[in-house]
Amino acid sequence: MMRRDRLFLAATFTALFSADLYFILLPKLRNRGQTSGHSCSCAHNNLTVNLPRQGGLATPQLSNWTSTPLLDGTTSEPTDGGSRLGRLFAHPLYNIQTPVLGPEERLLQAEQLIEYYKKKVSRWERHMRFYSEAAAVSNLTVTEHEVTYDPDASWLKFHLGINRYALYSRDDPAILQLLKDMQSMTVVSADYTQDEKALKGSCDCTQVVKPSGHHLKLALKMRNFGKMMFKPMRQQRGEQTPEDFFYFVDFQRHNAEIAAFHLDRILDFRRVPPVAGRLVNVTGEVLQVTHNEDLRAVFFTSPANNTCFFAKCLYMCKTEYAVCGNPDLLEGSMAAYLPGLSVAPRISIPNPWIRSYTFTGREEWEVNPFYCDTIKQMYPYNSGNRLLNIIDMSIFDFLIGNMDRHHYEIFTKFGDEGFLLHLDNARGFGKHSQDEMSILAPLSQCCMVKRSTLLRLQLLAQSEFRLSEMMRESLEGDPLHPVLMEPHLLALDRRLQKVLKVVQRCIRKMGEAEVITKDFIKSTEKSQTTTDMKKTR
Repeated sequence: MMRRDRLFLAATFTALFSADLYFILLPKLRNRGQTSGHSCSCAHNNLTVNLPRQGGLATPQLSNWTSTPLLDGTTSEPTDGGSRLGRLFAHPLYNIQTPVLGPEERLLQAEQLIEYYKKKVSRWERHMRFYSEAAAVSNLTVTEHEVTYDPDASWLKFHLGINRYALYSRDDPAILQLLKDMQSMTVVSADYTQDEKALKGSCDCTQVVKPSGHHLKLALKMRNFGKMMFKPMRQQRGEQTPEDFFYFVDFQRHNAEIAAFHLDRILDFRRVPPVAGRLVNVTGEVLQVTHNEDLRAVFFTSPANNTCFFAKCLYMCKTEYAVCGNPDLLEGSMAAYLPGLSVAPRISIPNPWIRSYTFTGREEWEVNPFYCDTIKQMYPYNSGNRLLNIIDMSIFDFLIGNMDRHHYEIFTKFGDEGFLLHLDNARGFGKHSQDEMSILAPLSQCCMVKRSTLLRLQLLAQSEFRLSEMMRESLEGDPLHPVLMEPHLLALDRRLQKVLKVVQRCIRKMGEAEVITKDFIKSTEKSQTTTDMKKTR
């Protein structure tokens, strides 16, 4: 009898323990295992990334982005002790595959570019023979450097890498090599740029906007026939643009060109040609290799025994506008030239949000809050990516503080769906203490943004990948470090938050489906129809 009771109690306890194990302990252990063993390293970012395929292009998906916390001044160190920038570029948002690139998706074919290259070599050889003969007759000393034909030149690979989606791929080693070449390769020739040559020394001084000749930029040819644009230092890094300056008479800043390239790369636009800083010997690397007599004529030695030069344009032909070496060394930015127009035609198009370049005028977008509704009805902004690319450009310009985006350029080969080139950024980073919200007019008026752009902006607002930290690390490799002063770096974080707030306001007004647009897919015609319906109501 007692044995039967003990067996009954044992069976009862076993049943109770089994129930506890199944209904209580196992679920707790399962939850703990999921949170500890499968946690996402970026879970605190409130960012979820999935990469389904959309029409041949992987499109990132957005989840709970509006809960991004404001920056609190804290910095989280990388858990692996490695490069933050490297971890950023390893993030899924920076590893979205593009479709396989066929001949029509590439700007140039190798055979076409090599043939163009060989013609440049032949033209150079003829030019140097002619110049050497003329110099001998005039008893002039000519500095001649060895020039080499290199089919593996980094600038050549850069040109071959340009495609429908960007100027270069995310992991193209030729870009890093090109930056190194621009920093150190021998300069064999110096000349005016093509746009300044077009002025032929005459300028209309009645115009408010001065022609580009007064910017003192030079075209420098490297010993492997690579061509770079040199913009010398005109303003010290610690100086801000004076408050009374209009944007169209602002200084051109060489460090702004360098920083703009790094920011464009961090944003993953890849629409700015590679730019590097360099100390140039004004005498040995410019004057002594200049074959243009007009350019040679603007060099002089200052009372302080420094070598100086000034612009060709007549209204600037004064020594007080010159730039000088110390006594010969002058720092500046070196930007890689794009392929010549004869092999890769480009067109320049007025920006729909162009500013008034007079002291009193105002453009329609500045007074009409519904201006974007009109733009959405106009070709080529009524379909495709053009308007979204304009908005990308406005976000980029707002971050650098550039108000001088009067035109944009595209490669004609890629038609309406080609990306916009973010060229001539020297008027950025002029004021770190002021955020010009009007630059964001395309975003705030149209209330549209690419999903991939927004995801990357949100990622760069997180403490682990803070934009200022990414820029600081990226710029450390430039020879002219520090390229940006600390207030300009911190201004990037502040402006990024303002961009995200503009998008949040748009979503509250129009809904996420209308504002956040799938890349390469959504037509703006739908947005226009919706806007018309709302206005009718």
